[in-house]
Amino acid sequence: MRLFGIIVLFMFSSVMAQESHIISNGSAQIHYRVFGQGKPLLIINGGPGMNSDGFSHLAEELSKFGYQTITYDQRGTGKSTLAQMDVQNINMKLMADDMEALRKHLQFKTWSIFGHSFGGIMMAYYASQYPDKIDKLIFSNAGGLTMDFTSYLQDRIQANLTSTQRDSLAYYQNKQNSGDTSEVTRQARAKYLAYAYVHNPKNAPIIAQRLLQLYPEVNNLVIQDLFKIKYDCRKKFKNFHQPVLVLQGKNDILKVETAQEIQQAFPSAKLILMDHCAHYGWLDAPDVFYSTVQQFLNEK
Repeated sequence: MRLFGIIVLFMFSSVMAQESHIISNGSAQIHYRVFGQGKPLLIINGGPGMNSDGFSHLAEELSKFGYQTITYDQRGTGKSTLAQMDVQNINMKLMADDMEALRKHLQFKTWSIFGHSFGGIMMAYYASQYPDKIDKLIFSNAGGLTMDFTSYLQDRIQANLTSTQRDSLAYYQNKQNSGDTSEVTRQARAKYLAYAYVHNPKNAPIIAQRLLQLYPEVNNLVIQDLFKIKYDCRKKFKNFHQPVLVLQGKNDILKVETAQEIQQAFPSAKLILMDHCAHYGWLDAPDVFYSTVQQFLNEK
Protein backbone atom coordinates (compact mmCIF):
# COMPACT_ATOMS: atom_id res chain seq x y z
CA MET A 1 0.00 0.00 0.00
CA ARG A 2 1.48 3.30 -1.05
CA LEU A 3 0.21 6.27 0.90
CA PHE A 4 -0.58 9.41 -1.06
CA GLY A 5 2.54 11.51 -0.57
CA ILE A 6 3.24 9.87 2.79
CA ILE A 7 5.42 11.97 5.00
CA VAL A 8 7.86 13.02 2.35
CA LEU A 9 10.34 14.91 4.47
CA PHE A 10 13.25 16.97 3.35
CA MET A 11 14.70 20.20 2.18
CA PHE A 12 16.22 20.34 -1.26
CA SER A 13 19.77 21.67 -1.25
CA SER A 14 22.93 21.60 -3.31
CA VAL A 15 25.22 21.86 -0.28
CA MET A 16 27.97 19.27 -0.44
CA ALA A 17 28.98 17.17 2.56
CA GLN A 18 32.45 17.44 4.02
CA GLU A 19 32.91 13.66 3.97
CA SER A 20 31.10 10.87 2.11
CA HIS A 21 31.53 7.15 2.84
CA ILE A 22 30.04 3.67 2.34
CA ILE A 23 29.76 0.89 4.93
CA SER A 24 28.47 -2.67 4.48
CA ASN A 25 25.72 -4.19 6.61
CA GLY A 26 24.66 -7.62 5.43
CA SER A 27 23.32 -7.32 1.90
CA ALA A 28 23.22 -3.51 2.06
CA GLN A 29 25.78 -0.88 1.19
CA ILE A 30 24.94 2.18 3.32
CA HIS A 31 26.05 5.60 2.15
CA TYR A 32 26.55 8.34 4.74
CA ARG A 33 27.92 11.87 4.98
CA VAL A 34 29.50 13.79 7.85
CA PHE A 35 29.37 17.54 8.51
CA GLY A 36 31.32 19.53 11.08
CA GLN A 37 32.89 18.45 14.35
CA GLY A 38 31.68 17.88 17.90
CA LYS A 39 29.19 15.59 19.58
CA PRO A 40 27.42 13.24 17.13
CA LEU A 41 23.93 14.01 15.83
CA LEU A 42 22.34 11.59 13.36
CA ILE A 43 19.73 13.11 11.03
CA ILE A 44 17.05 10.77 9.63
CA ASN A 45 15.15 12.09 6.63
CA GLY A 46 11.55 11.30 5.86
CA GLY A 47 9.89 9.17 3.28
CA PRO A 48 9.93 6.27 3.46
CA GLY A 49 11.76 5.79 0.23
CA MET A 50 13.61 9.10 0.05
CA ASN A 51 17.35 9.70 -0.12
CA SER A 52 19.09 12.10 2.24
CA ASP A 53 20.21 14.66 -0.36
CA GLY A 54 17.64 17.23 0.70
CA PHE A 55 18.98 17.31 4.28
CA SER A 56 22.52 18.46 3.52
CA HIS A 57 21.68 22.10 4.21
CA LEU A 58 19.96 21.22 7.49
CA ALA A 59 22.93 19.06 8.53
CA GLU A 60 25.34 21.88 7.82
CA GLU A 61 23.26 24.39 9.80
CA LEU A 62 22.90 22.08 12.82
CA SER A 63 26.63 21.34 12.77
CA LYS A 64 27.17 25.03 13.61
CA PHE A 65 25.78 24.30 17.09
CA GLY A 66 28.91 22.30 17.95
CA TYR A 67 27.79 18.96 16.58
CA GLN A 68 29.16 16.47 14.10
CA THR A 69 26.05 15.83 12.03
CA ILE A 70 25.55 12.66 10.01
CA THR A 71 23.08 12.02 7.20
CA TYR A 72 22.64 8.67 5.49
CA ASP A 73 20.67 7.14 2.63
CA GLN A 74 18.26 4.54 3.98
CA ARG A 75 18.74 1.14 2.35
CA GLY A 76 17.53 1.00 -1.21
CA THR A 77 17.61 4.79 -1.68
CA GLY A 78 20.19 7.21 -3.02
CA LYS A 79 23.66 5.68 -2.96
CA SER A 80 22.68 2.95 -0.47
CA THR A 81 22.29 -0.15 -2.59
CA LEU A 82 20.81 -3.64 -2.22
CA ALA A 83 21.20 -6.79 -4.28
CA GLN A 84 17.41 -7.21 -4.29
CA MET A 85 14.37 -5.11 -3.34
CA ASP A 86 12.07 -7.39 -1.35
CA VAL A 87 10.66 -8.00 2.13
CA GLN A 88 13.73 -9.98 3.12
CA ASN A 89 15.98 -6.98 2.45
CA ILE A 90 13.81 -3.96 3.35
CA ASN A 91 12.05 -3.85 6.71
CA MET A 92 12.16 -1.83 9.92
CA LYS A 93 14.42 -4.23 11.80
CA LEU A 94 17.07 -4.19 9.09
CA MET A 95 16.82 -0.41 8.81
CA ALA A 96 17.37 -0.07 12.57
CA ASP A 97 20.29 -2.47 12.28
CA ASP A 98 21.77 -0.19 9.60
CA MET A 99 21.67 2.70 12.05
CA GLU A 100 23.31 0.65 14.77
CA ALA A 101 25.98 -0.57 12.34
CA LEU A 102 26.69 3.04 11.43
CA ARG A 103 27.00 4.04 15.11
CA LYS A 104 29.48 1.22 15.72
CA HIS A 105 31.42 2.03 12.57
CA LEU A 106 31.80 5.65 13.67
CA GLN A 107 32.79 4.46 17.15
CA PHE A 108 30.22 6.56 19.01
CA LYS A 109 29.34 5.22 22.44
CA THR A 110 26.06 7.17 22.22
CA TRP A 111 24.58 9.77 19.90
CA SER A 112 21.72 12.21 19.59
CA ILE A 113 19.20 11.73 16.78
CA PHE A 114 16.99 14.12 14.79
CA GLY A 115 14.10 12.41 13.00
CA HIS A 116 11.82 14.25 10.60
CA SER A 117 8.39 12.86 9.58
CA PHE A 118 8.97 9.18 8.73
CA GLY A 119 12.42 9.80 10.18
CA GLY A 120 10.68 10.26 13.53
CA ILE A 121 9.04 6.85 13.16
CA MET A 122 12.40 5.30 12.29
CA MET A 123 14.03 7.06 15.24
CA ALA A 124 11.38 5.87 17.70
CA TYR A 125 11.72 2.30 16.49
CA TYR A 126 15.51 2.44 16.79
CA ALA A 127 15.29 4.02 20.26
CA SER A 128 12.93 1.25 21.39
CA GLN A 129 15.56 -1.30 20.35
CA TYR A 130 18.68 0.56 21.51
CA PRO A 131 17.60 2.98 24.27
CA ASP A 132 21.02 3.00 25.95
CA LYS A 133 22.67 4.33 22.80
CA ILE A 134 20.73 7.63 22.87
CA ASP A 135 21.80 11.00 24.29
CA LYS A 136 18.92 13.14 23.04
CA LEU A 137 16.00 12.79 20.61
CA ILE A 138 14.41 15.44 18.41
CA PHE A 139 11.08 14.64 16.74
CA SER A 140 10.44 17.04 13.86
CA ASN A 141 6.85 16.88 12.56
CA ALA A 142 7.05 13.14 13.13
CA GLY A 143 4.58 10.51 11.99
CA GLY A 144 3.97 9.33 15.51
CA LEU A 145 4.39 6.23 17.65
CA THR A 146 1.69 4.23 15.83
CA MET A 147 0.29 4.17 12.30
CA ASP A 148 -2.89 5.93 13.44
CA PHE A 149 -1.93 9.06 11.49
CA THR A 150 -2.62 7.19 8.25
CA SER A 151 -6.35 7.29 9.02
CA TYR A 152 -6.50 11.06 8.66
CA LEU A 153 -3.52 11.93 6.45
CA GLN A 154 -5.40 12.13 3.18
CA ASP A 155 -8.04 14.44 4.62
CA ARG A 156 -5.35 16.71 6.06
CA ILE A 157 -3.54 16.87 2.74
CA GLN A 158 -6.77 17.89 1.01
CA ALA A 159 -7.56 20.47 3.70
CA ASN A 160 -4.18 22.15 3.19
CA LEU A 161 -4.93 22.76 -0.50
CA THR A 162 -7.12 25.34 -2.19
CA SER A 163 -10.03 24.06 -4.28
CA THR A 164 -8.06 24.76 -7.47
CA GLN A 165 -5.03 22.89 -6.14
CA ARG A 166 -7.21 19.94 -5.09
CA ASP A 167 -8.85 19.74 -8.51
CA SER A 168 -5.51 19.96 -10.30
CA LEU A 169 -3.93 17.35 -8.05
CA ALA A 170 -6.87 14.99 -8.57
CA TYR A 171 -6.62 15.44 -12.33
CA TYR A 172 -2.94 14.49 -12.52
CA GLN A 173 -3.31 11.75 -9.92
CA ASN A 174 -6.04 10.18 -12.04
CA LYS A 175 -3.79 10.38 -15.10
CA GLN A 176 -1.08 8.51 -13.20
CA ASN A 177 -3.57 5.95 -11.93
CA SER A 178 -4.62 5.39 -15.54
CA GLY A 179 -1.05 4.53 -16.54
CA ASP A 180 0.36 7.91 -17.55
CA THR A 181 3.99 7.75 -16.38
CA SER A 182 5.19 10.77 -18.36
CA GLU A 183 7.53 13.27 -16.75
CA VAL A 184 5.08 16.08 -17.47
CA THR A 185 2.36 14.37 -15.44
CA ARG A 186 4.74 13.45 -12.62
CA GLN A 187 5.95 17.03 -12.34
CA ALA A 188 2.45 18.48 -12.43
CA ARG A 189 1.22 16.13 -9.69
CA ALA A 190 4.23 17.01 -7.51
CA LYS A 191 3.68 20.72 -8.13
CA TYR A 192 0.18 20.70 -6.65
CA LEU A 193 0.81 18.13 -3.90
CA ALA A 194 3.73 20.19 -2.58
CA TYR A 195 1.43 22.99 -1.43
CA ALA A 196 -0.02 20.68 1.24
CA TYR A 197 3.35 20.47 2.98
CA VAL A 198 4.13 24.17 3.41
CA HIS A 199 2.39 27.12 5.02
CA ASN A 200 4.27 29.65 2.89
CA PRO A 201 3.47 28.83 -0.76
CA LYS A 202 6.78 30.26 -1.96
CA ASN A 203 8.43 27.14 -0.50
CA ALA A 204 6.27 24.74 -2.53
CA PRO A 205 8.65 24.47 -5.52
CA ILE A 206 11.39 23.22 -3.19
CA ILE A 207 9.14 20.42 -1.99
CA ALA A 208 7.86 19.62 -5.49
CA GLN A 209 11.38 18.85 -6.68
CA ARG A 210 11.92 16.56 -3.72
CA LEU A 211 8.64 14.67 -4.25
CA LEU A 212 9.93 13.55 -7.63
CA GLN A 213 12.78 11.65 -5.92
CA LEU A 214 10.60 9.07 -4.14
CA TYR A 215 11.51 5.39 -4.57
CA PRO A 216 7.99 3.86 -4.74
CA GLU A 217 9.13 0.26 -4.22
CA VAL A 218 10.98 1.12 -1.01
CA ASN A 219 8.02 3.23 0.15
CA ASN A 220 5.64 0.31 -0.34
CA LEU A 221 7.86 -2.27 1.38
CA VAL A 222 8.47 -0.14 4.47
CA ILE A 223 4.79 0.78 4.89
CA GLN A 224 3.78 -2.85 4.48
CA ASP A 225 6.25 -3.86 7.17
CA LEU A 226 5.05 -1.16 9.59
CA PHE A 227 1.53 -2.58 9.38
CA LYS A 228 2.80 -6.17 9.48
CA ILE A 229 4.72 -5.63 12.74
CA LYS A 230 1.86 -3.55 14.15
CA TYR A 231 4.21 -0.66 14.83
CA ASP A 232 3.35 0.80 18.24
CA CYS A 233 5.96 2.42 20.50
CA ARG A 234 3.59 4.21 22.88
CA LYS A 235 4.53 2.04 25.87
CA LYS A 236 8.20 1.55 25.04
CA PHE A 237 9.64 4.61 26.76
CA LYS A 238 8.37 4.65 30.35
CA ASN A 239 11.95 4.27 31.60
CA PHE A 240 13.53 6.48 28.95
CA HIS A 241 14.77 9.57 30.81
CA GLN A 242 17.03 11.15 28.22
CA PRO A 243 15.93 14.61 26.97
CA VAL A 244 13.37 14.63 24.16
CA LEU A 245 12.21 17.58 22.03
CA VAL A 246 9.04 17.39 19.94
CA LEU A 247 8.65 20.09 17.27
CA GLN A 248 5.32 20.42 15.50
CA GLY A 249 3.89 22.90 13.01
CA LYS A 250 0.34 23.91 13.82
CA ASN A 251 -0.59 23.84 10.13
CA ASP A 252 0.96 20.48 9.35
CA ILE A 253 -0.71 17.56 7.59
CA LEU A 254 0.04 15.75 10.86
CA LYS A 255 -2.24 16.66 13.74
CA VAL A 256 -1.00 18.37 16.89
CA GLU A 257 -2.56 15.45 18.78
CA THR A 258 -0.03 13.13 17.16
CA ALA A 259 2.81 15.26 18.53
CA GLN A 260 1.13 15.37 21.93
CA GLU A 261 0.98 11.59 21.98
CA ILE A 262 4.73 11.45 21.36
CA GLN A 263 5.37 13.91 24.19
CA GLN A 264 3.21 11.93 26.61
CA ALA A 265 5.10 8.71 25.89
CA PHE A 266 8.41 10.11 27.19
CA PRO A 267 8.97 11.14 30.84
CA SER A 268 11.29 14.01 29.85
CA ALA A 269 9.78 15.37 26.63
CA LYS A 270 9.13 18.99 25.72
CA LEU A 271 6.62 19.95 23.01
CA ILE A 272 7.05 23.14 20.97
CA LEU A 273 4.23 24.15 18.62
CA MET A 274 5.22 26.45 15.76
CA ASP A 275 2.75 29.04 14.44
CA HIS A 276 2.27 29.57 10.69
CA CYS A 277 4.17 26.36 10.07
CA ALA A 278 3.29 23.20 8.16
CA HIS A 279 5.57 20.17 7.67
CA TYR A 280 8.95 21.92 7.58
CA GLY A 281 9.93 24.02 10.55
CA TRP A 282 13.20 25.15 9.00
CA LEU A 283 11.31 26.46 5.96
CA ASP A 284 8.15 27.99 7.44
CA ALA A 285 9.43 29.05 10.89
CA PRO A 286 13.24 29.08 10.71
CA ASP A 287 13.83 31.49 13.61
CA VAL A 288 11.80 29.44 16.09
CA PHE A 289 13.00 26.14 14.68
CA TYR A 290 16.73 26.82 14.81
CA SER A 291 16.75 28.71 18.11
CA THR A 292 14.74 25.95 19.80
CA VAL A 293 16.94 23.18 18.45
CA GLN A 294 20.12 25.03 19.37
CA GLN A 295 18.95 25.63 22.94
CA PHE A 296 17.89 22.00 23.34
CA LEU A 297 21.12 20.57 21.96
CA ASN A 298 23.29 22.84 24.10
CA GLU A 299 21.45 22.16 27.34
CA LYS A 300 23.41 20.04 29.80
